[in-house]
Amino acid sequence: MLYLNNLTYHPAATPIAILKSISLELAPQQLGLIVGPSGSGKSTLLEILAGLAAKTSGTIHWRDQELTPDHLQQLGGLVFQFPERHFCCGTILDELRLGHPELTKDRVEQAMSAVGLGHLPLQTAPQSLSGGQQRRLALAVQLIRQPFLLLLDEPTAGLDWSMRRQVIRLLAQLKTQWSLLIVTHDASDLLEIADRCWTLHHGELQAVEPAELTSVAAK
Repeated sequence: MLYLNNLTYHPAATPIAILKSISLELAPQQLGLIVGPSGSGKSTLLEILAGLAAKTSGTIHWRDQELTPDHLQQLGGLVFQFPERHFCCGTILDELRLGHPELTKDRVEQAMSAVGLGHLPLQTAPQSLSGGQQRRLALAVQLIRQPFLLLLDEPTAGLDWSMRRQVIRLLAQLKTQWSLLIVTHDASDLLEIADRCWTLHHGELQAVEPAELTSVAAK
């Protein structure tokens, strides 16, 4: 169970806090969806949960343990918006092994199978994959790390309808084993698989029922 209690983020250079008293709970094998416009603090929240930025105040717990940024880097796997722009290796295998030179064949096969790419030759260039396959590979890169929590920033951004459906089906499968927290400005595609929903505006988080967001998306 992930617990955030009164989390704030207020860099000294900004006149007001970017995140204000954020509190939420996310259970194992749940998919949480945070919806908000650009500039609302969504990506900043994920960076804090991934241990890439330090909160100003408040607490983050996983089960009964309060987490430091070092703990968070081990707990969570962050998939950035447009993760394909961050690929830097010439083959899928090298991309998966980056930072993990001891990686076994079994671990590679498990990660690739988990994201539905087990059929691809590992010598394939990541840049030659379709957009949906590239998003799947980015998830496999994080699964190699064996995180407890998957953090995704706009996972369907820039994809056509068919590729969005592929990614959504994959996320629905992944939440049977992991907790997922997704941030997006457009909830319409993801509401069908969400267990918990929140809106984020001007750094303030508000819990909402998925049905409420469904009615907004339909208008």
